[in-house]
Amino acid sequence: MKIAFATQDYARIAKHAGQARHWLVFDTEFAERPAQRIELQREQTFHHLADGAAHPLDGVELIVAASAGDGFVRHLRKRRQEVLLTEQGDPHLAFQRLLRGETLPAPGFDPARVLCKIHDLFSRH
Repeated sequence: MKIAFATQDYARIAKHAGQARHWLVFDTEFAERPAQRIELQREQTFHHLADGAAHPLDGVELIVAASAGDGFVRHLRKRRQEVLLTEQGDPHLAFQRLLRGETLPAPGFDPARVLCKIHDLFSRH
């Protein structure tokens, strides 16, 4: 299973998954291998991606971020990808915890998510 982490410069799990440009992709079958780094162009971010368009993260089954709106979650489900939100900041630690079957800590209150929910009311997704 491939798991992609939205990151801020590959170091911390990003808060806004839809606009994240730096991603770390881990493969649970090859857990000992380093994560693959993927840098998206602006038009490749999920915020700008057209429905049905091919994407560098196609084939990833789980997307992990600190924050994402309902529209983002619905959009990814259409692409057969699940979304997991967490307050865990370190993507490497989060991956190790997932490998051990541990639950990642849920995100705390984030005022940006309220804005995302309002935005999602008018979203094309």
